[in-house]
Amino acid sequence: MSLKSKLKIESVGMFAAFVFYAIVGIICFAALPITNFPPHIGIIGILSLITAYGLFKKRVWTIWIVVILFFIATTFSAFMLYYTFGQNILFNVIVSAYFILTWIFTAYTAAKRKILES
Repeated sequence: MSLKSKLKIESVGMFAAFVFYAIVGIICFAALPITNFPPHIGIIGILSLITAYGLFKKRVWTIWIVVILFFIATTFSAFMLYYTFGQNILFNVIVSAYFILTWIFTAYTAAKRKILES
């Protein structure tokens, strides 16, 4: 039995979105103690893990959390890029990748929202 059939993966793109949001949630929770527990990183982590669960279980309400997370992540990423640009190149690359991937997976999830309704 293949991994794809065990996980009941119908769309590779939705699975990639699930993995992205799960990894972001885990990284946010891992970064909390390092950054002195700022609430916005905790909120992004919680919403990312809820989104990953919703994508995995194909829940209809997931699209709303994706949209909410899109605005929060875009604001957070733009703020971090604006205020730390040029100080730490590696951090800027990571935040830029997060910014771009958030836009990509939000657009993909919105375009394929019919998968969540089945």
